[in-house]
This record gives sequence, C-alpha cells and structure tokens, in this order.
Amino acid sequence: MSQRCSKLVRVIAASQIELRAGASLLLKDATFRVDKGSRIGLVGRNGAGKTTLLRVLAGEGIPASGTVARTGQIGYLPQDPRTGNPKLTSMQRILQVRELDKIGQRMRQAEAEMSSPDEATAMAAVERYPRLEALFLSRGGYAAEAEAAQVASGVGLTQRELAQQISTLSGGQRRRVELARVLFSGADVLLLDEPTNHLDTDSIVWLRDFLRSYSGGFLVVSHDAALLHDTVTSVYHLDAQRHVIDMYHLGWDAYLEQRVVDERRRKRERANAEKKAAALMAQADKMRYKATKAVAAQNMERRAERLLGGTDEGEADDKVAAIRFPDPAPSGKTPLMGRDLSKSFGSLEVFTGVDLAIDRGSKVAVLGLNGAGKTTLLRILAGLETADTGEVVPGHGLKVGYYAQEHETLDPAKTVLETMAAAAPAFDDTAVRNVLGSFLFSGDDVSKPVAVLSGGEKTRLALATLVVSAANVLLLDEPTNNLDPASRGKILEALAGFKGAIVLVSHDAGAVEALHPDRVLLLPDGDEDLWREDYLELVELA
Repeated sequence: MSQRCSKLVRVIAASQIELRAGASLLLKDATFRVDKGSRIGLVGRNGAGKTTLLRVLAGEGIPASGTVARTGQIGYLPQDPRTGNPKLTSMQRILQVRELDKIGQRMRQAEAEMSSPDEATAMAAVERYPRLEALFLSRGGYAAEAEAAQVASGVGLTQRELAQQISTLSGGQRRRVELARVLFSGADVLLLDEPTNHLDTDSIVWLRDFLRSYSGGFLVVSHDAALLHDTVTSVYHLDAQRHVIDMYHLGWDAYLEQRVVDERRRKRERANAEKKAAALMAQADKMRYKATKAVAAQNMERRAERLLGGTDEGEADDKVAAIRFPDPAPSGKTPLMGRDLSKSFGSLEVFTGVDLAIDRGSKVAVLGLNGAGKTTLLRILAGLETADTGEVVPGHGLKVGYYAQEHETLDPAKTVLETMAAAAPAFDDTAVRNVLGSFLFSGDDVSKPVAVLSGGEKTRLALATLVVSAANVLLLDEPTNNLDPASRGKILEALAGFKGAIVLVSHDAGAVEALHPDRVLLLPDGDEDLWREDYLELVELA
C-alpha cells in the first residue's frame, strides 16, 4: 500500500484556541500541533469537547478564539458520517477521495488536444500530459482500485457491498465505507473520531495494524483502550473540569500511571493552598475591624485568593448518568408482531419472510453480519420504513420507543431542552430539567443545539427521551456507541432492569450479555432460537 507521507512535518498548528458549545466553555488557551509523524490519542469524558475539537482541527468548525493553521492533506472521519452522493457505489465513494476520476478526465482531455490542428493547443497538451500522468501515478494510478479493495476488505466490506449504491447501505456499512475512504486517502494526518464503531473483532485488529504502520500522522478519539495501547505514542487528555489539554508524550500505559501521579500532586498542592488560605483568612477576620489594620486584612484576603487561584482543583470523579427506566405502559401479552416481512433495495434482497413475536417483557437480540438488515428491520418495526411484503401487527397497548444508531430521530435544529420538552409534553419545565440533569445535562448544557453535541451526548439525550416515553417495547440500535465506560455501564444496568420488552441490535458483546436475552433472531434468514452463550461469537463477528 502506498503511503506517501514523511515524518516530522507540521500539518496542523493550533494556537491559543478556545472552544465553546453554546455558552459552555470546553477548552481555553490550547496550543499544540499535529505532525505527520504524530500518533496521538485524544481522551476525556463524554461532553468534554473531543468531537468539537476534531471538527475544528479538520476545518469543519471554527474556534471561539485563537487560530488553527493547516498544511498538507487531512483525512477526517466524523462520528456520524452522512456525506457523499448517495447514487455512487461504495467503491466509487472510496476512490473519489484521491480525485483519480478528475485527473483521469484531464488526462483524456489532454490526449484529445494533442491531435488539435492548433499547434499551440497541441504543444500545451503534450507538455501537460506527463505532469498529469505523474500525479495520477503518485496517487495510486491504475493499481488504486486494488489498493482500495484491500483497505475496504480490512474494515470488513464485502465485494457485494462495494458494488452497492451508498443509498442502499445500512448505517454500519456507510460508516465502514467512510473509514475505508479516509484510510485510503493517504492523507498526511488522519483525524479519527471513534473509528472502531461498527467494526467486528477482525476489522479492529486490522485497523490497529494499519495505524501502527501508517507513515502519516493521526489523532484518534476512541474508547477502545486496546487500540490506544497498541497505536499511540502521545496522549492528550481533555480535562472537562479545568478546560485544558494535558499533553503526555508517553505511550498508553505510561500515560495512565503518570496521570495518577499528576492528579495526586494537584490534590496535594490544592490542599496546601487551602490550608494556607484558610490561615490568612482567619488572620484577616481578626484584623479587619481594627481601623489601623483594615488595609493589611484586605491584602491578606487577596493573597488567599491568589493562592487558591494558582492551583487546580483536583479532578472530580467523572459523572455518570443516573438512569432508571420507569415502569412501562400496560400492554397485552404480545405487544408487537411481524408477519412475513421482506425488504429489498432495488435488485438487492436484504431479508425475506421474517416472522417474529415480541412478548411482554421479553429480551430479544437481533444478530447478523453487516448488511443483513438489522437496522432496516428495527426501522420497519418502529414504523419508519415500510416492508415490501408482510405486515407489522401492533398488540394491545403497544407503545414503541426507538433508539436510532445515527441519532436521526433527533432534530439538529432544536436545543437539548426543546428536544426533551417535545418528548415529554405532560412534563413542566422543572420536571424536564430534572430528567435532563439525571442524564448530565444541566446549566447552559440544556441550551446547546443538538447539532453541536458529541456522539456520547446525543446518545444520552436520545436515551433520555426514551425514559420519559413510558414505552413498553424498546427498539435499540447500537445504544452503547460513543459512550465512555462509566456511562455505558450505567445504561446497561438500567436496560437490564427494564420491565418492558427490548429488541437489541449491537456489535457490543458485553452489552448483549448484560441484557440477558432470552431469544435471538438471526438475519437475513429470520430464524429464531433460544439464547445461548455461543451466540456471543456471532455478536463479535457482526
């Protein structure tokens, strides 16, 4: 694979940047650079600003203050990629990133102009063609399609999926196409936001190897500790409390150790400063009522304030959402059924003849490889898509709650508060804010537009809307994507205790295991079976 990048050349230089989400401060006075040889892991809790920072570095957002200078080529993978012409095939979308189609068109134009009766036109074409051909070859040339196919295979795309139009792909397949496109770009620096989402175990191992050998640089946001351990040589920790980036030019294990040391030091310094400040304030209190010593008392108070201002508060334990699903609305014995459901996109048959019955309180895992129709089936059950054949039969008292993996059920133009108010029309403002607070949205956070939320924040907001819905059947499509480990654990705990029915699609074997499913539906064939532990292997392959 041709990787045409040399090391130690600056590509991105951020100078004194400040980031905000609405009125909320995320980052202040940050100065750093990302070079062609950089291997950086960007970490921090959900909502700290990691996704916002990547968007700004990629040029898709602007900082509140400060500057970002860019040279060379940057490849950016956002969390929710929905770009590109939907009529292109997957392979065309991947190849397009190197602009080989445009260069080839200019080469053919030059070839035609070589035969022009106008001597000046012909000579200009003769001189232009070698430069175009050299550019074409430098970007992979005639071997580019084979190289693209190799990358696509690495991230788990099949030959059939490469021939499909983007519009016919599931969310997981589109995500893989965009990842393959960015990796195939050969960019000087890659900005990767949760690149392991929707990847199976083999593809994650392949990605680790690819990044280890990549001759360009990269900055990666990931909750996959194994990926960070195997690939990064520096870790940038975005501290949500102090609004700064702590830069550690260390590998993952050494970073974890050093961060513990630094946090203990900060707590000691803060405790010493508080002790000295308290002594100064006590002395100032004794002196302030004596006219001859009032000025001295004020000076002591200022010294105490400077002492505290010169130290960082110890990092608070990461907050986690306090999630509890209320009792579901009453329903009949079988609130949701599907009969003879089939779906095709053009000539591509996704699944046929699927029958299922979701009983009250049951837990069903939907398994199958990427492209087997898992997301499509959930959308049909939720009433967002129509099956080509068959019918969805609602039972007595059915109330569906649907969680979409790409958060398309959230309106990006609405604020967090508006979104929750629309989901819970019977709640007053205080009740809405209380629910949002339990999902870690408080203060200025509730005024953020959905469009600026990180993937983890969107996940929390979407789950909050489900909590207030009193649904008795939850249709969940990859609900643990983009979550930090603490939030993921709380969400899985809440789902395990939910008394209604759950139909789950997930690549996360731990999430499926935590649900304790009683049945499994296998796509595309539509076979049903009782849950067995060996199905976890299929989850990891999906």
